[in-house]
Amino acid sequence: MTLPPYAELLGMAVEADDDGTRRLMMPYAGRVSGRPGFLHGGAIGGLLEMAAILRLRDALGDSAAVAKPVTLTVDYMRGGREKPTYAAGIVRRLGSRVANLDAIAWQDDRAQPIAAARVTFLLRR
Repeated sequence: MTLPPYAELLGMAVEADDDGTRRLMMPYAGRVSGRPGFLHGGAIGGLLEMAAILRLRDALGDSAAVAKPVTLTVDYMRGGREKPTYAAGIVRRLGSRVANLDAIAWQDDRAQPIAAARVTFLLRR
């Protein structure tokens, strides 16, 4: 699967998650750093958005639908440190015109997320 240029710029890679779905991994690098010792919030937000897009693509399958993000709300829970960061999307509702997804980002333990997002997509089929 080809990731969007923004995801490639940040070094994101697709991995298999524990439940068989796909997730994203973003390695730590200088291009994603914020204040010393921490990830930039924009990089975390971008990772969450890309994880939601990845999950939506999986949910739509071979459909020729075009998805346009219309809202993205990010909740930052703790600072991301200088280590790999993972993110996965969760489909909450997949309608004919609108899709609602959540995404979480974590580092060492999925049960302790560093950020979460809610994303709404407008679908054109």
